[in-house]
Amino acid sequence: MKTRDKIQALRLLMTKHKLDAYYVPSVDPHQSEYVPACWQRRGWLSGFTGSMGDVLVTARKAGLWVDSRYWLQGEQQTAGSGIDLHRLGAPGVPTLMNWAVANLKKGQTFGVDPQVMSMAAAEEFESVLGAAGVKIKYVAANLVDPLWTDRPDPSDAPVKAHGVQYTGESTAQKLKRVRAKMKEFGATAHVIGALDVIAWLFNIRSRDIEFTPVTIAYAVVTDRTATIYCDERKVGAAVRKGLSKSAKIAPYTEAAAGIAALAKKKPTVIVDPVTTSKWVAGLLKGCDMILTESPVVFMKAVKNDVQIKGIKAAHVRDGAAMVKFLKWLETAVPAGGVDEIVASDKLRSFRAEQSLFQDESFGPISGYAGHGAIVHYSATPKSASLLKPKGVYLIDSGGQYLDGTTDITRTVALGPVPKRAKTMFTRVLQGVISLSRTPFPRGVSGLRLEILARQPLLFEGVTYGHGTGHGVGHYLGVHEGPMSVSPRPAANLPLEPGFFISIEPGHYEAGKFGIRVENLAFVRRDEKLSTPAEEWLSWDTVTLCPIDLSMIDTTLMRKDEVEWLNAYHKRVYREVGPLLDTAHRAWLKKATRSL
Repeated sequence: MKTRDKIQALRLLMTKHKLDAYYVPSVDPHQSEYVPACWQRRGWLSGFTGSMGDVLVTARKAGLWVDSRYWLQGEQQTAGSGIDLHRLGAPGVPTLMNWAVANLKKGQTFGVDPQVMSMAAAEEFESVLGAAGVKIKYVAANLVDPLWTDRPDPSDAPVKAHGVQYTGESTAQKLKRVRAKMKEFGATAHVIGALDVIAWLFNIRSRDIEFTPVTIAYAVVTDRTATIYCDERKVGAAVRKGLSKSAKIAPYTEAAAGIAALAKKKPTVIVDPVTTSKWVAGLLKGCDMILTESPVVFMKAVKNDVQIKGIKAAHVRDGAAMVKFLKWLETAVPAGGVDEIVASDKLRSFRAEQSLFQDESFGPISGYAGHGAIVHYSATPKSASLLKPKGVYLIDSGGQYLDGTTDITRTVALGPVPKRAKTMFTRVLQGVISLSRTPFPRGVSGLRLEILARQPLLFEGVTYGHGTGHGVGHYLGVHEGPMSVSPRPAANLPLEPGFFISIEPGHYEAGKFGIRVENLAFVRRDEKLSTPAEEWLSWDTVTLCPIDLSMIDTTLMRKDEVEWLNAYHKRVYREVGPLLDTAHRAWLKKATRSL
């Protein structure tokens, strides 16, 4: 069925349900960023495969709203589909909600599945649309589902225990901390819908979402009990036994009844309005709800000593895989036959050789020449470009290891490159160095620090549309809150020791090239600068992989920047070299030579 036909079929169902508009967001009932295949409704309906983007369909129009990461991809994938692309952030482009207000009349009805709208989003939509006289109707059965006849079944991947040798903390210890926080709030229960929060809290992992090792579940924690609602057929005896003293396992299909039964007791419940659906809120009607971010989110973000040690070890092995890949590129590309998919598949094979490897941490962004300028480009057999021994190639990828999650971007010259590309690569690199080497007093946020990475590009009269850094999980989501390094207000959270964050400025020229250099780093206490009166923090870079020296215009580099790069490359050789054979170690020695 073509996209136009899908939209028309949806309109027929809208008429049946007396709806003038129907909203299909990218999220699932757990408000996930990356969504299980069985819930990728927006992708099926629109043909747009990016991780974020929402669709709104009315009787006459259909639109897709995407941020700057997906402007080019959205344009390509919706061409000729009858769906209008709305570039969020571009001048004069209204948000989906404001567009709905402008295009719907007073008394008309806006429909949505309450499971795929968070409490926070529902409140905002109800306020804005309600003020315009537009009614919201929560339709229990998602209208896309009966049209999606070949919809995939939910994953049957087993639920596995994630051992304390990796987590550094047992489920019982974590629940004790959560209950202490509940007591501080005056709550006797906490209902959790976010899959990564549940995975972390109960030390369980699975493969229900591609690249993200979580299982589809709800959880209810009270001051005395804990229940995980999941597909219990996937939970083996060993996992049950490990959780037996901490949590009960119940069928996913009983979550509604279980939450409703809790509500009858009229407890005071902590509910995260950003990750809890309007549907769950309905089940809790009548309860005293404390609407706040789950206390587990912050706990999960602060990595303990065991996790930090594991993450660093994973990055050494990941660095070895990257070195093998970069060396391979040098001979494979001139030989011919290497396209963007062949290249990223080869990198995955090198990662798979490393111990504790489980999967990639996201779909690789393998972009040659103009494709590198598409920030979240995803190569397909139809779109994949052949890599040639000239120009610029960008590879953004990562691995999921039992002891850590990696995310790295390297931009490399495959041969001669334009002077402009070298200039902008150098400015991007200077941004990485500027932020990575700057200490700061405790209490400073990513919002305040972000300009350090952006400044070298600003002097060239350019900037980039994405944030500079995101949190990363521990064998969990490659994107993790609550911390970030970004110009957006959400980044105004003070950075804390144990936060694990990416540093990734970039520059993109449509149709020409894309440049991004990304390292991951821990926030740590700076022992040299800290005093009894004030604690200082600094960055501890853990990504270990050469930065392409041939892409650097050394005339633009300051002495202190060269010294930072030389010291970084010495460390890369010292830590990654022992994992390599003689030929790869010799290549790495050259790639990490001093400027």
